[in-house]
Amino acid sequence: MSPPSLSVNQTSRQLVKRLCEATEEYGVAIKENELGTTLIDAGVEAKGGFLAGRMITEICLGGYGRADIFYKRYNGLELPSILVHTDHPAIATLGSQFAGWRIKVGKYFAMGSGPARALAQKPKELYEKIGYKDKANSAVLVLETDKYPPNEVITYISDECSIQPEKLFLILVPTTTIAGSTQISGRVVETGIHKLEKLGLDPKWVTHACGYAPIAPVHPRFAEAMGRTNDAILYTGVVHCIVNHTSDETLRMLAEKAPSSASESHGQPFIEIFKKANYDFYQIDSNLFAPAVLIVSNAETGSTFKGGEINLQIFKRSIGI
Repeated sequence: MSPPSLSVNQTSRQLVKRLCEATEEYGVAIKENELGTTLIDAGVEAKGGFLAGRMITEICLGGYGRADIFYKRYNGLELPSILVHTDHPAIATLGSQFAGWRIKVGKYFAMGSGPARALAQKPKELYEKIGYKDKANSAVLVLETDKYPPNEVITYISDECSIQPEKLFLILVPTTTIAGSTQISGRVVETGIHKLEKLGLDPKWVTHACGYAPIAPVHPRFAEAMGRTNDAILYTGVVHCIVNHTSDETLRMLAEKAPSSASESHGQPFIEIFKKANYDFYQIDSNLFAPAVLIVSNAETGSTFKGGEINLQIFKRSIGI
């Protein structure tokens, strides 16, 4: 179990406070609904932007990871990119950032990610694996959506977190915005660690992690925007993990199987894969959801193994170059 001092909801609240106190700087709008819940609009009606996306990335990590925006050349193509690093990988990524809560109440649907998941234990089996449950009197949840949630959605979330609605902070960020594109690319490390966990590695053995991905240019249509943001990680994302308690043989195997290229669906823009799956995520090979390159270092032997390659041509197709 993690030390009780690591509370993703309490730590991230300081970042939420900063976001709320500098609305003009971050391009966000704050609204308090009739239930007392604080709604932070980062792109539904508000402007949002890179700064909001970077801050939302750090909030999603529960305050136990850092994000920086920089410019990088990808074999002649220069794009804004995001670098993420954490010294608490299991809790920050799987225990907080992972978009593991499907919010569906009536006709409203959104993917929920961030600290509140650790209160609601969504999904429970993942929290049992990393041995983490948060305790806090307030909750922060990021909703990937272009609509404000109705009261029944807010009541459902607060009930699942066992808190009062006035103690709930919801950050709304559409995929079709700069803030949305930034915070999705900011999930590159989480994507890598989640893939390693699926392949059988105990995520608690990952002691440090770092990664980067380009921030995909925005697209006004959701499906195309979703395709671009996925491709930013699948074809150009790079993740490096430091691992303990694992043999070189195991890490060599993981480096081969963890990158997105291990999937049979790899090799075409995500929007095309999505169309062939009749727009059903669950019909897509789950092995695809991983960074393009994954590097693992054994802290006990000093060995390092690398798998995958950046495929710039696919990403360029995805963003229309």
